[in-house]
Amino acid sequence: MRRPPPLPTPPEQETKPATARSSRRGREEVDPADTGRPIVSVTRSGDARADAVDEQPESSEALTAGDVWRAARARRKALRAEIRRFTQRSRRRRLIWLCALGAVVLLIGSSVAAAYSPLFAVEKITVAGASTLDAAAVEAALGDQLGTPLALVSESDVKAALIAFPLIETYALEARPPHDLVVRIVERTPIGVIESGAGFTLVDAAGVALSTTEDRPDGQPVIAVDGGIESDAFESVGLVMRSLPADVRAVVTDVSATTLDDVTLTLASGLTVVWGSADQSAYKARVLASTMVANPAAREIDVSSPDVVVAG
Repeated sequence: MRRPPPLPTPPEQETKPATARSSRRGREEVDPADTGRPIVSVTRSGDARADAVDEQPESSEALTAGDVWRAARARRKALRAEIRRFTQRSRRRRLIWLCALGAVVLLIGSSVAAAYSPLFAVEKITVAGASTLDAAAVEAALGDQLGTPLALVSESDVKAALIAFPLIETYALEARPPHDLVVRIVERTPIGVIESGAGFTLVDAAGVALSTTEDRPDGQPVIAVDGGIESDAFESVGLVMRSLPADVRAVVTDVSATTLDDVTLTLASGLTVVWGSADQSAYKARVLASTMVANPAAREIDVSSPDVVVAG
């Protein structure tokens, strides 16, 4: 058997000149007089960091005050944008409320301005509730209110004009835009006449003189009380007369009283009714009506005690 040829031996590597190398961890130093292995020396890490710092390039320029101001302004602008984004819904709601409030204020202001303008001036006056009084005369007395804006009609001026009509007990003003003014009146209810040297004075339950005539008015009883219209007896007479039913009230010819507890009525038929005080007047009126039906020939009925009626 033949032997294989021997492997070629690698040529000897030429020894390159030693060079110095540096790394982060240390530096290799080669002794130029030694052709053998290189001598490696390791420096401390602190020295390596110092060398690395020395090798870093220096910064180009330092920041100026203008750069700092621009950066702060940009930051504030970005912050405001974020705030607006997060508060957009609340700002929209606030805007809606402000618009609604402004519309209401504008509407109220326009209405008030129009109410006090000639656009709503009084052009027609109507008197309602007058039966005995002449409504045309009352309207004529209020004629100075024509042309006055409805909102500026003075109640004191109206009252001064209506004083000339003592038959008016109360009144109320009602504005009907754009040009109508309605005066609703309640007339006083006369209860009879008081005879005096001046004639017959028609009075109501409060003793207010409504009119005075020389002749006795038809359908009005003559009132005779001690102490005049300022006495308690007259007050009691007034309460009794206002509580009577209309059919009984129409046939009363005379009313007398010396105290507040002894009111006496005289009817056109000659029937005398002892009423007593004004207490339970409504109940006494019902008892009197039923007693008159049950006793048509009675000449006197005493209802001062309505639960125990005496008819004779």
